[in-house]
Amino acid sequence: MRISLPKNRQNHWFFALLVLLLASCLSKVPAQARPPVPEEDTQLWNDLQVAVPVTKRVDFNLFGTFRFGRDISIVVDRRIGAGFSYKAGRFVKQPDDFLTLSAWYLNIITRPREGDKQHENRLNLAATLRFPVGKVGLSDRNLFERRVRSPVSATRYRNRFQIDYPAKLKDGQFGVFASEEVFYDWSVNDWARNRFSVGLSRRFNKHFTGDVYYLRQNDGRSRPGDLHVIGLTYRVRL
Repeated sequence: MRISLPKNRQNHWFFALLVLLLASCLSKVPAQARPPVPEEDTQLWNDLQVAVPVTKRVDFNLFGTFRFGRDISIVVDRRIGAGFSYKAGRFVKQPDDFLTLSAWYLNIITRPREGDKQHENRLNLAATLRFPVGKVGLSDRNLFERRVRSPVSATRYRNRFQIDYPAKLKDGQFGVFASEEVFYDWSVNDWARNRFSVGLSRRFNKHFTGDVYYLRQNDGRSRPGDLHVIGLTYRVRL
């Protein structure tokens, strides 16, 4: 016995099946495609560092950072943290801060692209050597950082070598500096990043020093990894 649906009922079944088919296909497509993160960016970095003396050799340090990216149009990186630094003392005829040991913690929120927010907790341990050669100041910082983040945590080693040439003005001290920093990332087992910077430093008084600099970063793994940066650092000592 053959049963046939009325013509209008057959149309209803046809449209119902068509809607289900389209819904199944659309469920496999993201609701809104996110724009890709560019490989290169121009950014403005603002860093505030506050040092509170605890003893003659120990400082308690506070850190705050805002980085504007996407061609300096929006905050893409926010960092706050705290830690301690210890001046190990004089060696031979070197200055009191010949060796400085530091440990600090940072809480970091980044927005590499619209709708993408990432959190990171970072632990840092550093040893910095400083020694003068005539009027030129040389420093070498060795930094290990543990990056606790999702989905994969990582550990990096950073080495930064810096040259400072100080000068004096009537109303304060003025200096020129240049630095080179390389990053070794154990998550990729490679030297993954390089930073070169050059800038000016001005000491206004014993409590406040400001730096302005240009930094070029090259990183073929991160996005954005290649950066042109104008940086401002404000250092306050209470």
